[in-house]
Amino acid sequence: MPKRRYNQLTMLQLLKNLIKADSTLKNGEVDAANALAQYFDSHNIPCSIDKWDNSRANCTAHIASTGQKPALLFAAHLDVVPPGDEKWQFPPFSGDQQDGKILGRGATDMKAGIAATAAAIAETLNENHDLKGDIIFTATAGEETDSCGIKRFMQNHAENLPTIAGIIIPEPTNFQIVTAHRGILWLKIATKGKTAHGSTPDLGINAITHMTTLLNHLENLKLKYTTHPRLGECSMSINQIKGGNATNVIPDNCTISIDIRTLPNQPHQNIMDQFQEIFDQLKQKDEQFQAKIETERSVPAMESDDNCEFIKQFCKVTGIEKTNAVGYTTDASFMTELNTPIAIFGPGDTKACHKPNEYIEIADIEKGKQHLKNIIKTFLT
Repeated sequence: MPKRRYNQLTMLQLLKNLIKADSTLKNGEVDAANALAQYFDSHNIPCSIDKWDNSRANCTAHIASTGQKPALLFAAHLDVVPPGDEKWQFPPFSGDQQDGKILGRGATDMKAGIAATAAAIAETLNENHDLKGDIIFTATAGEETDSCGIKRFMQNHAENLPTIAGIIIPEPTNFQIVTAHRGILWLKIATKGKTAHGSTPDLGINAITHMTTLLNHLENLKLKYTTHPRLGECSMSINQIKGGNATNVIPDNCTISIDIRTLPNQPHQNIMDQFQEIFDQLKQKDEQFQAKIETERSVPAMESDDNCEFIKQFCKVTGIEKTNAVGYTTDASFMTELNTPIAIFGPGDTKACHKPNEYIEIADIEKGKQHLKNIIKTFLT
């Protein structure tokens, strides 16, 4: 068992240090990874930092056991979204404590979950509980953008992991147990044209006009899918459009960005094929029509079996009978290849995410830590 140290960092100190690290995409996750590693080191828990591209980083701890039981894998993300342009009531990366709250970007999403998990692990070990199953905890880069960190973790570790009873992702769910969520497919479509002087439009091919034709078709497009009993329908939203360089120049390029939220058993390639069919139809009507489609982000939907033993036991330990399905997406999608149940469960409310004046109630972090300690003890001791 780890030897107790007198300079052990507390859970709240860890959370404050994580917030102060400012792990936006601009700065990367190295400082946040170091803050987590410092906490583990103060509790004599071995961990490693995987650093790449100067500023990107994962931090992973693997606590070995007797191996009598399957392991638990905890997965979180170190990165946060930028604070935005709206004025905050306090510095976004202060990590201050006030009125029973910890303040700052990432306090809810999801550095409180990281701190609660790390503290649950440390306290369980300090209480001298003999582990019969391993604990693996990874905090990764880039969940808010391209999920580069969890992809890297899976590439480097998936083949060498022990048998896993289940995966816990301590995202802010307000202590609801989430076992299914939709996927993401972000598409960028460009229509091509030919430049000409604005006074002679007949000598050019207007890419914006062609995009207008395409948009008219997309307005009535019905993607092919089967309504999911828990997640409902697939959604599609056209959220950006860009085209042209000057008022007096016929535009040769116009692009739109589309956000599609997908369902389990809805292959993303099928959606791409459906768009290509529309391009081909428009090309038949107008030989000058040209369009190209690119995938900007693709994250499959995730669903675990609520009737499996892990989820049933998870519900029993937490005292929560009902599981939930949500419309947002997490890094859980990239861990489904491990063929083990996934429960998304943690402190904080998703309604507070990605907004100014983010904070977490200290009582919620304590509650989250206690839940996670109970889960560790139930499954691993």
